[in-house]
Parts: sequence; C-alpha cells; structure tokens
Amino acid sequence: LRMLQVKLIITGDDFGYCPRRNQGIVDCFLAGAISNVSLLVNGSAAADAAKLARRYSIPIGLHANLSEGSPVCEVLKTNSSLLNQDGFFHGKMGFRTALSRGLLNMSEVKQELKAQVELFHELTGHLPPHMDGHQHIHVLPEVRHVFAEVLEEYGIKYTRVPVEPGLHNCDWIPPSLMDFYLGVEEDSFNTVDVFTKHGIRWPDIYIGLSTMGKNMSVSSIWSAINSAILEVTSRAPLPAHPALQSRTVTIELMVHPGYPSVPPVGGCGEGPDDFSQSWERLHELQTLVKPELQSHYKSRNIQLCSFKDL
Repeated sequence: LRMLQVKLIITGDDFGYCPRRNQGIVDCFLAGAISNVSLLVNGSAAADAAKLARRYSIPIGLHANLSEGSPVCEVLKTNSSLLNQDGFFHGKMGFRTALSRGLLNMSEVKQELKAQVELFHELTGHLPPHMDGHQHIHVLPEVRHVFAEVLEEYGIKYTRVPVEPGLHNCDWIPPSLMDFYLGVEEDSFNTVDVFTKHGIRWPDIYIGLSTMGKNMSVSSIWSAINSAILEVTSRAPLPAHPALQSRTVTIELMVHPGYPSVPPVGGCGEGPDDFSQSWERLHELQTLVKPELQSHYKSRNIQLCSFKDL
C-alpha cells in the first residue's frame, strides 16, 4: 500500500488582533510552523497584518467576526441587532443567546459579512480564498445560511467545518469548555448540507480544539493528526486498484500563536481579551516552531500548504 499523502493547512487565526499577535504569527510563518492565516478585519492591527502578509507572501483568508468588538459596516455601528447596550458585538456566548432568542436580524448579519469581505479585499487587494468564523459563529443556525450565501456570491470556495475526530476522548478538556465544543460540533453537523448545497468545500479533517492553548504539545498535535488520519482511512476503504492507492487527505489545524497582548493595545474595539493576554498564545508559538514537529511532518509525508494549493 502506497503511503497516504497528507496536505496540512496550519492556520494562524486572529491575524490583525494586535501588533504582538501579528509579530508572533509572522515569526511562526517564517519558521515554517504555520502555512496560512485568517484575518480579523475589525482587529485593531488589521491594516498592518495585511501589509505583513503581502511583504512575506503569507497566504491569507478572512476570519469573519460577528461576536467580538465593533462592526466594520458604517450603518451597523450605531443602531443594530448585532450590538449590545455598550455598542459592541454581543460576545461569544452573548451572540449565541441573542440568536436563540430570535433577536438577531439576519439581513444585518449578511450586511456585516459582506462589509468584512469588501474590507478584506480593500486591505489585501484580493478576495479571500477561504473564510471561516471567529468563535465558530459561521456554523450557527440561521447564520450558516447567510454565511453560505455570502461565500457563494463572492465565489469564495473554502471554509472550515469544526468537527474534530477524537474530541470525545479528550478527558483533559474541562466540562464547561467541552459542552461548548460539543455544541460547535452539533452545529457543524447541521451545517454540512447547507454548505454543500452552496458548493462550498472544506478540508477532509479539522483539528484544533483539543490542542488549543495550554493543551498544545508536540504529542497532542501528533495524536490529533494520527487519530484524524486513522478515522478517514477507516471510513473510506482504499480501492484495490494499485493506481488508485495514492489517496490525498487534507487537514486543517487551527492554531492561535502570538506574543501576549498588552492592554490597552489590541482587540477589535474593546481592547484585548483574557486569552489574548495569557501565556497560552506564546506557548502555542513555542510549540509550533519546535524542530521535532517539523521533522515529523517530513517523515510522515505531510506537506504544509494553504487553501489555494488544494
């Protein structure tokens, strides 16, 4: 049996969040430790991030944000269902609560998503080859339909569907966080048909929940990749014909490297959040650049790439 070829997209999320995050992501890219980035266009350092991506030829997509900070669409900055009483987005959980209570206007969601695509285009000079959701808002009920329409309208082919193989066996994840992850997983399963109907694609496998922050280590990345590959190969038996046995599997690994934010600099209008200021970002950066991780990719026939290489 020929060796399975694996294409691995390692995406650094939240590019544009603050200058220290940008610097960490660039350092990671230059070290060959990530191969792709996702830009928060409402991030306080978004314009700087776009310049860095151009300078270093970093493949860049859009991290659509409806939950943290301020909208980029002028009309929605003052009076909109997307804002709380302080005039900012509702937050990771607040957005979900407002949605479940039927308080969010979907035409405003669409307006903001389109404004973010337009701003991305303005900052980078091109449309995003891939677009996903900050805090996984893009797979939520109702939002998923609008999100898919926007991608189809702009011809954006790729997204992220956060269903992580082996997540259920990760007993180190605290119950409250696991509940959130399982909610994301259920929303993702319910989104597959919607995205498929709109001709949107995504990698065969997603990983990154079980390896976030302090849970990231060379071995946690390896076991996540291995269990993912195992699941895919057991799911689809390889055909018997020898010519057909070189199967390519695509994986996206979501990561959040960076140097910790120092308030008040950073964020998307409200200043940086706790995760951003924590040592966990630096821990991710230091883990990802370890040479043993990169030599492991080589030995396992794993090729790092970006969405435009798929």
